[in-house]
Amino acid sequence: MRYYALATDYDGTLATEGRVDDAALEALQRLRGSGRRLILVTGRELNDLFQVFPRIDLFERVVAENGALLYRPATKETKLLAKAPPAQFAETLRDRGVAPLSVGEVVVATWTPHEKTVLDAIRELGLELQVIFNKGAVMVLPSGVNKATGLAATLEELGLSPHNVVGVGDAENDHAFLNRCECSVAVANALPALKEQADWVTQGSRGAGVTELIERLLASDLAELAPRLKRHEILLGQRPEGEEVHLQPYGSSVLLAGTSGGGKSTFATGFLERLSEQGYQFCIVDPEGDYQNFEGAVVLGSPQRAPTVEEAVQLLEKPGQNAVINLLGVAREGRPAYFEGLLAALMELRARTGRPHWIVIDETHHLLPSAWAPALLTVPKEFHGFLFITVHPDHVAAAVLTSVDLIIAIGSTPQETIRTSGETLGERVPPVPAVSLEPGEAIAWWRRPKREPFSFRSIPPRMERLRHLRKYAEGELPPDRSFYFQGPNGRLNLRAQNLFFFLQLADGVDEETWIYHLRQGDYSNWFRRMIKDPQLADETAQIEADGALSAKESRARIREKIEARYTHPA
Repeated sequence: MRYYALATDYDGTLATEGRVDDAALEALQRLRGSGRRLILVTGRELNDLFQVFPRIDLFERVVAENGALLYRPATKETKLLAKAPPAQFAETLRDRGVAPLSVGEVVVATWTPHEKTVLDAIRELGLELQVIFNKGAVMVLPSGVNKATGLAATLEELGLSPHNVVGVGDAENDHAFLNRCECSVAVANALPALKEQADWVTQGSRGAGVTELIERLLASDLAELAPRLKRHEILLGQRPEGEEVHLQPYGSSVLLAGTSGGGKSTFATGFLERLSEQGYQFCIVDPEGDYQNFEGAVVLGSPQRAPTVEEAVQLLEKPGQNAVINLLGVAREGRPAYFEGLLAALMELRARTGRPHWIVIDETHHLLPSAWAPALLTVPKEFHGFLFITVHPDHVAAAVLTSVDLIIAIGSTPQETIRTSGETLGERVPPVPAVSLEPGEAIAWWRRPKREPFSFRSIPPRMERLRHLRKYAEGELPPDRSFYFQGPNGRLNLRAQNLFFFLQLADGVDEETWIYHLRQGDYSNWFRRMIKDPQLADETAQIEADGALSAKESRARIREKIEARYTHPA
């Protein structure tokens, strides 16, 4: 299950003229019965909400006052999420004839056309307050407080990730919290700007739209909307022709296989960095201590101490925390049994919370060998969000290989790696590109959906990128990989052995020589083939294609592109 919670606005979304109809209430009850959590996110003050909505008990949490207050219906506790403006502010507004005027625990609210008076009072009193609009309502809150911050505090309290939440709203003040949700929905009566940004717009308005959304959640977990969520896709790399290679963050499993020393850990580290950057939680099972220095996770276990399953689960209960489970302290013969207990606990946590979103298993052939086939793996639809890393795909459990959607082969014999994987699966292997892979390059074979294998260059991890930048900015490329300014008649032979020297020489060569190489596309070709930077190459190719640019202008633009990506010596 991808979506474990529904966060909904109240007025104009769940409610019509302040009231929720019976059909919407019944739908909310059915959604709760599915094990999902309900969160109400509203601009209303709490006492006002109590008067119009007696079934507030259907919700596990209520974010009120546009993000400034959190309410727990089960215990009737409230928690302020911001400090209220000074009393002088509301008094000033009353003195200036602002009415109606409502003062909540934190929010101060009125209606248009009083926004100018409100802004003048904020400015004159020197207050750090913001004005938020909601279809004619004018709400004043401390700076930085909105429905998104209120939802974030709620999810942290519930132990949920925003990547497991679908949100629905209708107005200006819903933009912020919908942007935090994995999937954003606008009801049919929503403002055009909100509809434009939403992943899906319901056919029904208000409560009927929320009911429609709930029906789809219960029927399919919104699987049909997955192709629209491209902003969440994880970038793996780029094909030779420049096309980016992405992976959907939910519903896929990957086998990363190749020879020892071929770069599997480097590829995995770059992938994990991008998961972390997008807020997806992961757990790395690390038998050999290869990830003990990974910056984006807490390492549990050491060569002297085996980690416990309990401490791993306790750490991962926090949605924003990633874990590396170092098994060096577990005797080799005891690792399969330890891993089986750990995996069962991780799957229980995932069934309860949707996390960790990805489980990375290094040395898979040791932890999930051919003979290992517990009942857990008999439900393929639940066996997703795994990255299996191995030298020997033919020694991995068949149930694991069967669950894999994407096979990535790296190292010196990628064709053999894919052939072995296919034979172990009993599948016909399509033709594999006959290429010799350089460090950072890989061959991908999508089993589901079926695609022909192709080569691509992966995105290196941060430290690897820094080494790459330094190498090409300051290092010494061999003569056969250097750039040579020669001009139309070959009368020059000026060698640029790195980007720093390229920029120096580019400033000094005559216009005829510069334009000659520009028109032939030599600069972009060098950046692509020798510098191994397809993005810089693409940007430079656009400059080369612009015939209206003078030599001076094209030189300046290419310099700007290089300096934006590389730091040369001072």
